[in-house]
Amino acid sequence: MAEQYSLPDLLTKLYDNQLAIEAALMELVLLEEQRGPSEACENARGALERIGENAGHIRQGIARLGRNS
Repeated sequence: MAEQYSLPDLLTKLYDNQLAIEAALMELVLLEEQRGPSEACENARGALERIGENAGHIRQGIARLGRNS
């Protein structure tokens, strides 16, 4: 039978994926910015900013769920 994950474990995995996507997007933005500024880079940086703003809230929510499990 497949291993069962708790909700905090599952959310932690999703959070880790989000951070990995953030890192990959930053690499692509930095690479593209070497060619010069663009609207796509500005949009991507906006998305990165949103990810960063939400990261703390997500982490706190996961910690709270972990304490209540």
